[in-house]
Amino acid sequence: MTRTAIYPGSFDPLTKGHEDLIRRSLSLADRVIVAVAVHPSKQPLFPVAERLALLQAAMGDDPRVAFESFDGLLAEFAKKVGASIVVRGLRAVSDFEYEFQMALMNRQLHPSLETVFLVPAVDLTYLSSSLVREVARYGGDVSALVHPAVAAALARRYGR
Repeated sequence: MTRTAIYPGSFDPLTKGHEDLIRRSLSLADRVIVAVAVHPSKQPLFPVAERLALLQAAMGDDPRVAFESFDGLLAEFAKKVGASIVVRGLRAVSDFEYEFQMALMNRQLHPSLETVFLVPAVDLTYLSSSLVREVARYGGDVSALVHPAVAAALARRYGR
C-alpha cells in the first residue's frame, strides 16, 4: 500500500522553507502531494497555475512528489486523493495553537487522517511567504530565500 501525505498551503510564493519541508516529508510517505489551497476571499500575489508551475520548477521531476490545487475542506481533499497524513510546518510556538485546532478538526472530519508537524531547518525558521513578498516588494534581494525561478517571478511581478 502506498502511503500518501499532503502538504497543503498557499505557497504564495514558495520559499526555501517550503522546499525543505517537502523534501523531508518524503521520509514519512511514499508519495507527497503538495496541495495549493485556493481561497476565493484572498488576493494572492500569484495565480494558482503560476504557483503550481513554480513548485514544479523548484522541486523538479521527482515522481514521488505531485502538485495539485484544491478548494474546500482539506479533509475532503485527503479522502479524494487517498492521503493518510497531513504535513504542516511549525516555525514558532505562535503557529501551534492554530495548527493544533486544524489538526483536531481534520481528525473529526476524517478520523484516519493524521497530522504530522515538522520543524524547519534552523536557518529557515524565520522565513515566511509574507516576509519574502515584503522584501521583494521593496526591491530587496530574495535570492537566498527562494528558488531562482521564484526570485525571477517576484522580480517580474514587482517590475524589477
